[in-house]
Amino acid sequence: MDRLWAMQVFVRVVECGSFSRAAESLDIANATVTSSVRKLEDYLGVTLLSRNTRSLRLTDDGEGYFQQCNQVLQLVSDMEAQVRQKKGEISGQLCIESPAAFARALLCPALPAFTAQHPGLSVALRQTDHAEDLIATGTDVAIRIDSVNDADLVARPLYQAHYVACAAPGLLKRIGTPEQPQDLQPKHCLGIFGAGRYTVSDWTFACEGEQHQLTPRGDLHFNSTDALIQAALAEQGVIYVLDVFVNGLIRRGELVELFPDWSTGSRSFYTVTPKARFIAPRTRAFIDFILATLDAQRRPASGASIAVRQGRRGLV
Repeated sequence: MDRLWAMQVFVRVVECGSFSRAAESLDIANATVTSSVRKLEDYLGVTLLSRNTRSLRLTDDGEGYFQQCNQVLQLVSDMEAQVRQKKGEISGQLCIESPAAFARALLCPALPAFTAQHPGLSVALRQTDHAEDLIATGTDVAIRIDSVNDADLVARPLYQAHYVACAAPGLLKRIGTPEQPQDLQPKHCLGIFGAGRYTVSDWTFACEGEQHQLTPRGDLHFNSTDALIQAALAEQGVIYVLDVFVNGLIRRGELVELFPDWSTGSRSFYTVTPKARFIAPRTRAFIDFILATLDAQRRPASGASIAVRQGRRGLV
């Protein structure tokens, strides 16, 4: 029996809360997972998991062994990282999950440079606006906005984004460039709406104690930031989006930022990893790379609070 592999399987079963989800995340057969844990229990002479048809729970022996396994696996990972660092090697497959707009605006353009730094590494990027279970899906690191939905995840500040009003130069030539938000006509503004509704979100601006709010009344509204940006590039209207999605377009002159002296709302982006799982060198390398790629001045403070929505606690 490969005890190190058996420990990895056991830890994944605990993290996933079921044998089948562990098997799926490890891409092995259910029977292999079950057999591995059973052999480990036989070898140790104790029952690690109490299971029935509806639940899976750690025994007292299993709880202590689970914590020790995590320590051992982290130690092994650290030793491997030290050896690879001496060789300059980061290898294996890195699985990333990201909101679609963030991935297309930032990750997709940046990832070729990251893989070029590490020839032995491959990257699998899943773009989704519906956060999934990192452990069950075998995801190494994910990008989250504002909050995480599970206290068993570790969130690290990545980027502090602010909303900007912007438009294509051609459109501004036709309608004129407004000098302040009060000059902006709602009929020229394109809105965005959230899931399960068609009511567009208001735009808010503040400057030296003065507040202004605007409700977009243009001809087009979307539930997609990408679609909104494409409409702006096609000179269909003024948009109000997070700067992280349009910084490049503004730098290249394809869009023009309006009202830079006015403050707007902000949202925070975080990298998220499973708390219990050891962090592989490739994951650490990616987090360091993406932090260096983004504007450090917009990064949330390291002590900033991170909202945690109610999520799973332990095994069910």
